[in-house]
Amino acid sequence: MTTYHSSFMATLSTRGYLYQAANGEELDERASKERLVMYIGFDCTAPSLHVGSLIPIMMLRIAQKCGHKPIVLLGGGTTRVGDPSGKDKTRPLLTEAIIENNKASIRKIFEHFLTFGDGPTDAIMLDNADWLLGLNYIEFLREIGRHFSINRMLSFESVKQRLARDQEMSFLEFNYMLLQAYDFVELYRRTGCSVQMGGSDQWGNIINGVELGRRMGLPSFYAVTSPLLTTATGEKMGKTALGAVWLHRDHLSPYDYWQYWRNVDDRDVGRFLRLFTELPLEEISRLEALKGEDINEAKKILASEVTALTHSRDDAQQAACTAQATFVDHMLPATLPSVEVSKSDMIRGIGVLTAFGLTYAKLVASTSEARRQIKEGGLRINDERVTDERGVLTMDMIREGGLIKLSLGKKKHVLLRVIES
Repeated sequence: MTTYHSSFMATLSTRGYLYQAANGEELDERASKERLVMYIGFDCTAPSLHVGSLIPIMMLRIAQKCGHKPIVLLGGGTTRVGDPSGKDKTRPLLTEAIIENNKASIRKIFEHFLTFGDGPTDAIMLDNADWLLGLNYIEFLREIGRHFSINRMLSFESVKQRLARDQEMSFLEFNYMLLQAYDFVELYRRTGCSVQMGGSDQWGNIINGVELGRRMGLPSFYAVTSPLLTTATGEKMGKTALGAVWLHRDHLSPYDYWQYWRNVDDRDVGRFLRLFTELPLEEISRLEALKGEDINEAKKILASEVTALTHSRDDAQQAACTAQATFVDHMLPATLPSVEVSKSDMIRGIGVLTAFGLTYAKLVASTSEARRQIKEGGLRINDERVTDERGVLTMDMIREGGLIKLSLGKKKHVLLRVIES
């Protein structure tokens, strides 16, 4: 393993963030002697980022803690084009209103991870729409486009993979890498930013920016990428049967977020503790060495630490208490995720397939999945096994407080809260 002199590069390396670096030795030397400005871009394709974005967010946090200045670059401009990286098909074009709403929602996530302000190491948040939307196309082609080789652009993975699969790539998407490269140049001009970070799927786009800076005669640009994270089972990080694991509390409750981390594969615990918490490495080594049932204590610590960073320490403690009451003390805490259902709907009759599905509890993704779970004994109402897929919820199922507890397996629960129509 390479020995790094700067706390920034050493932390990235020892905790598992470092995958590739352009001009890495020079970056390490400069980072050990001076404050650098570093950025990562986030397009606004949804109203929340998901846990796949946690590694780049943590990299910005590490940069700040190591005495450097982080920039969160929101892609108000590039979102209108759509990044083709890792996609077989063109991303749907979003309206200006949707992009603006997504941007406003995403901004709130970073407040939990970074300190924003006017100080030398305080984070700043910029929007590339501020310079991309006003570009004169001919001037852009003359100043920026002339530095790009079509032959070179065709060699990047985001293009090669699409063409190899005989999937169409529009000229709009083909321009994305030019715009991302130009972002790097523009950020240097505005803030002195010389470091771009991101996931390894962005390597080609980031290197374009490094090379553009060199061709334009600017001082050295640096690039750092992190590995694309998959779980021990080979699945893409943050994807579940019911959708993405969102970072915004309006799209996934802190309790459900806590539960996601509590239920990770035993083999992922040590790696996730290094990446997604700030526990000392010695403590992480102790926790990942636990065996059998003891590893569950490490998972609870992982869940609480990640939830505290993403939401708050109070949210993490409440989620842990709710889990304790539900799974250990066998209580029915009101802090479990809940969904309101009208009394009139109850009287008319709600089928169990509907109750567990996307209309209400969202514990299963489809009717066929609900039927399969019933056959396997995976669905319960008030801890009683559901055996009839044609069954309905009845008024006598309502417990104290107007609640009905729906469960998928032993670890996923939702309360139906019956209210007056």
